Amino acid sequence: MWGLVPLFWPLLKPAGAVEILAHRMVWSLVVVGVALLALRRWGWIRELMRSPRKLGLITVAATVITVNWGLYIWAVNAGQVVESSLGYFINPLVTIALGVLFLKERLRPAQWVAVGVAAAAVLVLSIGYGRPPWISLVLAFSFGAYGLVKKKVNIGGLESLAAETAVQFLPALAYLLWLGSQDSATFGTEGAGHAALLAATGIVTAVPLVCFGAAAIRVPLSTLGLLQYLAPLFQFGLGVLYFHEAMPPERWAGFSLVWLALTILTWDALRTARRNRAAAEALATAAATATAATAATAAMATAATAAAAHRARSGAATGHAAEETGDTTVSTPSAQPGR
Repeated sequence: MWGLVPLFWPLLKPAGAVEILAHRMVWSLVVVGVALLALRRWGWIRELMRSPRKLGLITVAATVITVNWGLYIWAVNAGQVVESSLGYFINPLVTIALGVLFLKERLRPAQWVAVGVAAAAVLVLSIGYGRPPWISLVLAFSFGAYGLVKKKVNIGGLESLAAETAVQFLPALAYLLWLGSQDSATFGTEGAGHAALLAATGIVTAVPLVCFGAAAIRVPLSTLGLLQYLAPLFQFGLGVLYFHEAMPPERWAGFSLVWLALTILTWDALRTARRNRAAAEALATAAATATAATAATAAMATAATAAAAHRARSGAATGHAAEETGDTTVSTPSAQPGR
């Protein structure tokens, strides 16, 4: 669905990018609100309202995703689908760079190589475009910052989207009302079909996110990471094959370097996951062996204790029987003469 979104935004013309963005914010809150009402998931709101820090982070997340959404809509409708797809191709590399800068994460050698190759790709593409690929860079860094903030907030995907669109709702609604007062709004003036498409921006926003949230708890992280490349791949294909955007040799060279960087990154991630899984299995096996050995030792000790106790009881019983036998032997002869 994310990969096919470039086919949707042009359908909303003659609405401009900012008007489309405002409708997306308003209708997304409506759709998410209905979903939360159906699921009866409201308890998180009270907890969120009691945390000024989380409210501040939600506001930051809403701001950066507004930049991301607005620029993407504008870029697609301005015929920059290929450059937009590049932003989501390099997003994993930007996320790694943000992790190093803000979370003090340490990179493995292969990750450094991937980041270096990506930097070379940006340089080649800058030469090809005659300017830095600013659309790609802003999309990648805004979405990377969005992911970083959401990591700090740490609430569910649906709840997070509801909180973010709640922050966006009033400014977006105010802008739409202002457009209407200026007779510049297209909602309702371009027919019922166009109005329905503008309202559908909420569904287009919410449904892929809900699906992603559902998949995230069911699919291994390595598989999920690989599937994330499908969206920019579809977008790139649409830009080249459907929208017929130009791809001179230097752009192909730049994209090839990006794909090489992603290949290195994916290979390193899969290799690391495999090593971690093997180490975890070895640790689990060692723990199970140690537990079995401890259990066997305990069982042997218990058996030995039981045997010793049995011998002690047997010895005591034998001694007592001997005493009783001795008493009878002595008393019997003295009894016989009495008969």
